[in-house]
Amino acid sequence: MITLKNLSAEEYMLPGNAACPGCASVASLRIALKVLGPRTIVTIPACCSSVIQGYYPKSPARVPFLNTAFAATAASASGILAALEIKGREGINVLGWAGDGGTADIGIQALSGAAERNENFIYICYDNEAYMNTGTQGSSATPRGAVTTTTVTGKKEKKKNVPEIMIAHEIPYVATACAAYPLDFAEKIRKALSMKGLKYIHLLSPCPPGWRFPAEKTVEIGKLAVSTGAWILYEWSEGKYTLTGLSKGMTKKSSRKPLKEYLTAQGRFSRLSEEETKALQEDVDTQWDRFNKKLVESGTAPTG
Repeated sequence: MITLKNLSAEEYMLPGNAACPGCASVASLRIALKVLGPRTIVTIPACCSSVIQGYYPKSPARVPFLNTAFAATAASASGILAALEIKGREGINVLGWAGDGGTADIGIQALSGAAERNENFIYICYDNEAYMNTGTQGSSATPRGAVTTTTVTGKKEKKKNVPEIMIAHEIPYVATACAAYPLDFAEKIRKALSMKGLKYIHLLSPCPPGWRFPAEKTVEIGKLAVSTGAWILYEWSEGKYTLTGLSKGMTKKSSRKPLKEYLTAQGRFSRLSEEETKALQEDVDTQWDRFNKKLVESGTAPTG
């Protein structure tokens, strides 16, 4: 189990990068590389991280990064694995690190193909729920009601459930995480490293400029996402769902904070009416009702 005491003190993402103040994704990438270690190759598409990891010839990263086309994260990870095999290089971790636009939309076909082949790498989607690097355009991972530059009155469609899409591929391991809970995230990466095949982690990554909240509130917003039940922390492996972290005690509606606390803390939901807020709360409650059934079917539902 990863704790603060045994989490590596070595840094593989150095200070002085181009991330926005309060950026959850770069903080999470820092944690991921602490777990993965120096024998790691990271591939990233066009996204915030392609700017954060630095403009040539300077970079804050101490491991190799491959910048690839928007649609090609999983394809390039597959290619890296093939090249390492041809060269006889063993013991090197390959990480695909992409935003929600490059995962849920533009890159999903390459990811699905890699999942079908069960390629042996870890894929992490840092989900800031819009195309943040190019001006906060809506993606299929943008939640219903959120204002972006392309959904100026609030998005009408629900958020795409990419973890469930990956579970349908029956890969070895799928998990969700949140940047506000770094040790939970780190432990899931550790578990993924112990398995062979494609492992997928979907990380909620609050974005201060895109979600319109003060930069110092990143962790608070992330914790609200979980404590209100808007974001469920769980793992799936061998057909079984298991809750993790704070979500383990939130199967009952009475244990969850009102969703309104999460929504009102962000400017992107400022256009919501009371009726729309109520509808979003019902979405969360329905999501939990469905998830509780999955826990029962898995034999992992909490007792008492």
